[in-house]
Amino acid sequence: MSMITKTLEAPATGVRMAIISNRMEGIARKMQNTLFRTARSGVLNTAHDFSCVILTADCQLLATAESLPIHTLIGPDLMCQYVKKYHPVLKAGDCYLHNSPYEGDSHAADHCLIVPVVDDAGITRFFVLAKAHQADCGNSQPTTYMGGARDVFEEGALIFSAAKIQSGYEDNQDLIRMCRSRIRVPEQWWGDYLATLGAVRIGERELLALGKEIGWQALDDYADSWFQYSEDKMAQAISRLPSGKVTVHSGHDPFPGVPDGIPVNVTVEVDAAAGRITVDLTDNIDCQPSGLNLSEGCARTAAMIGIYNGLIDHSVPPNAGSFRRVDIKLRENCVVGIPSHPHSCSVATTNLADRVSTPVQRAIAEIAPGFGMAETGPIMPPAMGVISGKDPRTGESFVNQIFLGVTGGAGTPVTDGFLTIIHCGNAGLCRQDSIEVDELHHPLFVADRRLLADTEGAGTYRGAPSMRAEFGPIEGCTMKVIYTADGTINPAVGALGGGSGGLSDAFKRELDGSLTRLPGCYGVELKPGETVVSVSAGGGGYGEPRQRKAESVLADVREGWISPERAREVYSLAVSGTAEDDTFAIDAAATAALRAGG
Repeated sequence: MSMITKTLEAPATGVRMAIISNRMEGIARKMQNTLFRTARSGVLNTAHDFSCVILTADCQLLATAESLPIHTLIGPDLMCQYVKKYHPVLKAGDCYLHNSPYEGDSHAADHCLIVPVVDDAGITRFFVLAKAHQADCGNSQPTTYMGGARDVFEEGALIFSAAKIQSGYEDNQDLIRMCRSRIRVPEQWWGDYLATLGAVRIGERELLALGKEIGWQALDDYADSWFQYSEDKMAQAISRLPSGKVTVHSGHDPFPGVPDGIPVNVTVEVDAAAGRITVDLTDNIDCQPSGLNLSEGCARTAAMIGIYNGLIDHSVPPNAGSFRRVDIKLRENCVVGIPSHPHSCSVATTNLADRVSTPVQRAIAEIAPGFGMAETGPIMPPAMGVISGKDPRTGESFVNQIFLGVTGGAGTPVTDGFLTIIHCGNAGLCRQDSIEVDELHHPLFVADRRLLADTEGAGTYRGAPSMRAEFGPIEGCTMKVIYTADGTINPAVGALGGGSGGLSDAFKRELDGSLTRLPGCYGVELKPGETVVSVSAGGGGYGEPRQRKAESVLADVREGWISPERAREVYSLAVSGTAEDDTFAIDAAATAALRAGG
């Protein structure tokens, strides 16, 4: 008998719990690796826009590995509950397709496959769930983000409510035909479906093997201990904060269906003695005739993301145990609450979700200086849009979301903004596209991608600067780019004296080279020779800019992220030398005079 097996058979200990936790995370990673290596869509095999999780038989989130927070914190539990509601008898070989934003999913573009892990005695022991963002989900326009949709009918997506897509490990061909006939790239969808199915089946296989190896009772005991440990860690993290209550205001830019934008009010209360945090989202407007409404899963998760970011304690495991210490108040038919059918939630994972997450982390900074974060840059400029058309090289239609240039990281009490976070909800786990790979896979040409100087949210710890990307179709191709940009009017706000990040922007470069400014939510059609210019939003800064270390300001000047003029005017740092001969240096006397001047 191996030492590991002896340890697992021993009474519950911290070592035993850690070993099983690593085994569980290893299973989730095997699921993710399967999906990543076998998916066909670039949004999956390049950008990594998918997540894999393990839940207990009573639908509590247990293990996630490196999954996107907006996909996983709250939502998988609700979806599994709907599977149990609609299918009270679960059998080995079952698999359910679920993407209803009214029943736990994030938005209709995130197809989820859910498999009950059923042992030889017919007892459901776990659930495994894989969520994969689709290249196309049947929307009325070739995009998975229908920001201007007045309702779910105009959105047009196929909605599956815990639909049994496999019985006895055999496909339900009725559902397969439905997807093939309504999705613009059916073969691409089919490959992604098989990749996602492979992920959940590997999770099922590995959990059944683990149960046979150490026993189901040992795994039940582990889950109880793991949840209790996680709850205790969350309570300890909260207890380090001072108690307090604050309301922070944010807001989404004007958009189709919401010409005045969407104001967002977030009230955060910390009870350090009780080790609890409450986030109240009830004081907000009703659902709107727009695709921006949050699903319940995204509303709850967005608040959770802000809390985990704000605690600055990465030792707290994100699972159902630590969730016990958080109360999130929502109301029915609220734009950031529980949506009512038929309001559209097409863009629920991104825009308005971030307008919940970032005020929560900023509120924590106000209550507890030294914790919290500034606001992360709003997202979805054209360089994160969905491109579509017909590839002249193959004659085949293409649809795919690209990730060609988005930054947005927020300043924190201890670090500068994470340059490639993309947005609060994916925490940097989605990846920036390789230009070369995008140009190989799609009929596009990338003319430019670079960071823009003086667009960071200034601070003791600054936010990430904006990124500019310019791209268009190759010869013989007409390309449509659909995007849903926020942050063109309302920037990412700084915390505790930090500055706001740069605004998002978008332009079309005409054939004569002139630039035409584009609106925030738009579908632009490009002919050969035309391009779209995308500018992402910068992240907010944390703390007073004049308190930033002089050496850090100088490093940003040398990198070209800020100009010598901005260093002087905003950071009170005088720089001598020039970029041309690489002689930038701190002018100590002039800097002392600037900082003494107040």
